[in-house]
Amino acid sequence: MPEQDASDAKQFHEERPQQNVPFFLKGSGAYDWGMQHRLARIFRPESGRTVMLAIDHGYFQGPTTGLERVDLNVLPLVPLADALMITRGMLRSVVPPAVQPGIVVRASGGPSILKELSNERLAIDVADAARLGASAMAVQVFIGGEFETQTVENLTRLVDEGYRHGIPVLGVTAVGKQLARDARYLGLATRICAELGAQVVKTYYCEPGFEKVTAGCPVPVVMAGGKKLPELEALTMARRAIDAGAAGVDMGRNIFQSDAPAAMLRAVRAVVHDGISAADALEVYASGKG
Repeated sequence: MPEQDASDAKQFHEERPQQNVPFFLKGSGAYDWGMQHRLARIFRPESGRTVMLAIDHGYFQGPTTGLERVDLNVLPLVPLADALMITRGMLRSVVPPAVQPGIVVRASGGPSILKELSNERLAIDVADAARLGASAMAVQVFIGGEFETQTVENLTRLVDEGYRHGIPVLGVTAVGKQLARDARYLGLATRICAELGAQVVKTYYCEPGFEKVTAGCPVPVVMAGGKKLPELEALTMARRAIDAGAAGVDMGRNIFQSDAPAAMLRAVRAVVHDGISAADALEVYASGKG
C-alpha cells in the first residue's frame, strides 16, 4: 500500500485565487483545450504570430518549380518555420515525424490547373488528419466563384468535423482571375469564412484598406504570399500586412523559389516576430545568402 500523506504542512496559498490565463489569440478564447493547444503550435504565444511555409502547391499544379524534390529543397527549411502547410501524401512520404513545426494539412482539392479550380471537394477524412497529428486543416473557399456554394459547404462540413476532433480549420480565400484583390472583396471573403466557423483565415494583402480587412475579421488573418516577388517587395508586403493587423504570413514561392530560401525565411521571421523593417530584413537576407 502507498504510504499515506498525512503532513499538516501543505501549502494551499489560500490568499491567492487560482489564475485562469486567457488564450492569447484573437477570437479564440471559447475553444476547447485541444483546439487552443493546436493553434499554439502554429502561432507563437510570445508574439501571437506565425510564419507558415506553404508547400502544398502540387495538389493542383504538380511538381512546382522549387518543389521538384521536397526532400532535398524543402526539408532543410522546415525547422525555420512555425508551421508547414502540406498535403497528407507529401507529409507521409517525405517529412520525418520528428519535425517540430505545426502541421496544416491541405483538406480540399479535386481539379487540376487544367480544369475549373473552384470545383473543389473535401479531400481528406478528418480522422486521418487526427492520425497525422494535424495542427489545423486548410480548405479553400471561392467566394464569387462558379462553385462558391460547394466550397462554402466544404468549409462548414470541415468545421463541424474539426470540432469533433479538436482540430481548427484554416479558411483560404481563393481569388480567381476575374475577381479583384481589393479590400471590399477580401473583407467580404474573410468575414464569410469566419462567420461560418473558420478559426483562422488566410487571404491576400491589398492596398489600400488591408487594415479594414483584418479589423473586420473576428479571427486571426494570415497573409498569403502569392506569386514570386523580388525579395525586398516580398518583405515590404509582409511588413505592411503585419502593421495592418495580420497575425502572420503563409509564404511559399517567395521562400522556396528565392535564390537563398533559408536566408529569405530567416528574413521573413525577423519581420514577423522581431518587428524589424523590410530594409533591415533585406540585410538579414543578404548576410545569409552567402
